[in-house]
Amino acid sequence: MKRFRTAVAVCAVLVVSAVGCNSAKKEASAPASQAHPAATMAQAGDPFSGKVVETMNSAGYTYVCLENGGKKTWFAIPESKVAVGQELAFQPGGEMKNFTSKTLNRSFESIIFSPGIR
Repeated sequence: MKRFRTAVAVCAVLVVSAVGCNSAKKEASAPASQAHPAATMAQAGDPFSGKVVETMNSAGYTYVCLENGGKKTWFAIPESKVAVGQELAFQPGGEMKNFTSKTLNRSFESIIFSPGIR
């Protein structure tokens, strides 16, 4: 009987965990257009936000140069609609130094590969 209760408790924890993880995935994958408008506004001092000064698409990625406080930072995100002049904030990602995009035939001194727009 004690084993049965333990097994039921373990199953309950697993079900609750799976449901919680599944709802978190749905929230994380919501399109940027459904995000709260303030979430995409640039914040001073936030290295992952700013005004779009250059953008291009290639090989399933959107390359975006953001300017914030006079500093320009390049980001690569999954292909998205982005316009010059737009204020954006990106999710943190991994930085690559001296990255060369073969499809763009262009090198970036530093670029951050982000999962997308916040």
